[in-house]
Amino acid sequence: MRTSTKNIFLALLVFGGSFGCSVKKYIPEDEQLYTGAEIQLDSESKIQDLDEISSELNELLGPEPNSKILGVRFGLWAHYKAQKEKPGFINRFLNDKFGEEPIYFSDVSVGRTEELILNRLENRGFFYSSVSSEVDLGDKFASMSYQAQVTQPYTLQKYQLAEDSLQIYSQISSLLEETELDSASRFDLNSLKEERTRIDQQLKDRGYYNFNSEYLIFEADTNVSDSTRKFNLYLRLKRDVPEKSLIPYEISRINVFPNYSINESEEKLDTVVVEGKNFIQGNFIFKPELLNDYILIEKGQTYDPKLSRLSTNRLSSIGNYKFVNLRYDELNTSDSVAHLEANFFLSPLTKRSVRAEVLGISKSNNFAGPALNLTYRNRNLFKGGETLNLSTRFGYEFQVGGGERSNLKSFEYGIKADLIFPRVIFFVPIREKLSYSVPKTKMGLGFEYLSRGGLYRLNTFSANYGYFWNANKWVYHELNPISINLVNQTQTSPEFEEILEQNPFLRRSFEQNFIVGINYLFNYNKLIDKDRRHGVFVGTGLDIAGNLLNGLSNLSGSESGKFLGLEYAQYAKIEQDLRYYFRPAKEHVIATRLWAGLGVPIGNSLSLPYVKQFFSGGPNSVRAFRIRSIGPGSYQVDESSTNSFFDQSGDIRLEGNIEYRFPIFSFLKGALFMDAGNIWLWNENEALPGGKFSKDWFKELAVGTGIGLRVDVQFFVIRFDLATPLRYPYLPEGDRWGNTWDVGSKTWRRNNLNFNFAIGYPF
Repeated sequence: MRTSTKNIFLALLVFGGSFGCSVKKYIPEDEQLYTGAEIQLDSESKIQDLDEISSELNELLGPEPNSKILGVRFGLWAHYKAQKEKPGFINRFLNDKFGEEPIYFSDVSVGRTEELILNRLENRGFFYSSVSSEVDLGDKFASMSYQAQVTQPYTLQKYQLAEDSLQIYSQISSLLEETELDSASRFDLNSLKEERTRIDQQLKDRGYYNFNSEYLIFEADTNVSDSTRKFNLYLRLKRDVPEKSLIPYEISRINVFPNYSINESEEKLDTVVVEGKNFIQGNFIFKPELLNDYILIEKGQTYDPKLSRLSTNRLSSIGNYKFVNLRYDELNTSDSVAHLEANFFLSPLTKRSVRAEVLGISKSNNFAGPALNLTYRNRNLFKGGETLNLSTRFGYEFQVGGGERSNLKSFEYGIKADLIFPRVIFFVPIREKLSYSVPKTKMGLGFEYLSRGGLYRLNTFSANYGYFWNANKWVYHELNPISINLVNQTQTSPEFEEILEQNPFLRRSFEQNFIVGINYLFNYNKLIDKDRRHGVFVGTGLDIAGNLLNGLSNLSGSESGKFLGLEYAQYAKIEQDLRYYFRPAKEHVIATRLWAGLGVPIGNSLSLPYVKQFFSGGPNSVRAFRIRSIGPGSYQVDESSTNSFFDQSGDIRLEGNIEYRFPIFSFLKGALFMDAGNIWLWNENEALPGGKFSKDWFKELAVGTGIGLRVDVQFFVIRFDLATPLRYPYLPEGDRWGNTWDVGSKTWRRNNLNFNFAIGYPF
């Protein structure tokens, strides 16, 4: 480590130490600052869920001490500074934003905390336990330690229902057969609450609309045996439970209001009956026979909260409604069954909308320039929930690098139309059976024009037809059986022809301008649950192209590799994205990702088409290197060569990332990260020496590390990352590891610090 780095490190220590000293001198003479507590559990017998119980008891050790940032009590320091007679604007501002009231040892109630610990242990079945405490009292600081002697818990011997002649008792009795309570179950209030909730939920599933878990009572008898510590558990209903809570309900009437508004006149409402459901609307906004397919409850059914919830989910997933509300009204009771009226109130979104975005683009490859995006959306186009999206883009970019590279300019124009149907559209009628959400059909057409400053011009036509749907809360599928891209290269310059002459693979990737294939995407996402300690994401993408055209070409006797005179691409491509999140504490996350992609050129194809190739480097990849600047393999770009005009790409990609995310204050988060990865070629390319994948691939990984700041405001994240390389894959093998770490040098900072600005987290 160089001297400048050591000086920075020492400065940080002095900076942090100064805060610590300044806090200490503000503590009143008769007070000690409370620094926290810990608890130790001792037991003669083995406790299965010891970690869970320990974590639960730690939450009782209040109050929370003043927070620290990198070992510094910054919030407390800001509070103390603001208490001066003339604190000044800066100190008042820091106190308003980050200040914390001091937590002193006098605020700690040791006796109350011991009582809470004992109570929680009894709730968990550890009766007659004991708790002791010890104070570590210093001149200015104090902490607590608690020790709990945990006794042998009481375990279940018998669990039964105190039966009665009421009909509901027979239902409850049948539900006890599915209980998770057994002879090994410890007396635990949490388990009893879960059992009561389970019974309540399953009774509702059987039509008991007005039942409530509070009507169930557990009675525990511990006078079974003093030596074995067993207990019997009895379940019964409370006395005076309302009669309507003890009978099932069935749905006798279903009303749907597709255009619900409090301003709509009842006199103009018209009713259409479809399969027993009343569709009531004044202005005709949605076809009843189509809307009927989204509703899973039927007339005459027993009330089922699951079907009710799924029906509202499906109606919401159409994408046309701002609010979807289902309200049940009770009707007259007859015999032993009560009756419900279901009312769906659907409030539509605005049908048409226009959105304009003016962007100033600055890319890591030194391109900058303005762009304009215009989007028109029409919801409910054919009164069946269809959505039409029309978007167009204009963009102009120029490269701001010096020398020969500064003359590069780019102009692009694109228009795209997507039509989304909230149902399956196929050659034969298909009535989908998915209950969680509605499968959607997407048809798209697009055109893009690109002029790369004096080098070449491309016209790209695209078309796709496919389906996407959520199988459940965590699983997403997308299947495009028809995906077509046609690229027409209309003009090339002598300079560009020279580049293609030097790189046959690049020429082939531009010549194979007809891509017809099928692609599929699968996502399994359990990262969305913020309370989950361990989160997992699995993403898989498949893309196969050219096989159909190859078969048709062979049947028609066309020239090899061509169909209707067009050069087509033939390849198979798979991508795998694996992520694992570990949350050791609230708002602290250790996020890891392993990303792998493989594209295999088939037939006459030597590499993947340029638009389908992999790239490495940039804000969502290896952040210590510029976007698309790594690889392939150990290949090094000659900045003075005309080849440097083109991003480095390959057929194989491997990347791994690890990032520790932590809170700083409020909406500002911090991060420490390390990234590694590279791309490779499937076939040898003389123009890119060292680019082919080999058994020594791990020796060609680029590695970088850095720090980051994130402005995280609910669903919107602005990200800043500053990274530096640790390993350069293009250097001689013995010299790839290393970094001079001369932070004080302007040249070092320019060549070794890469700043990334992005929206959203990298993974």
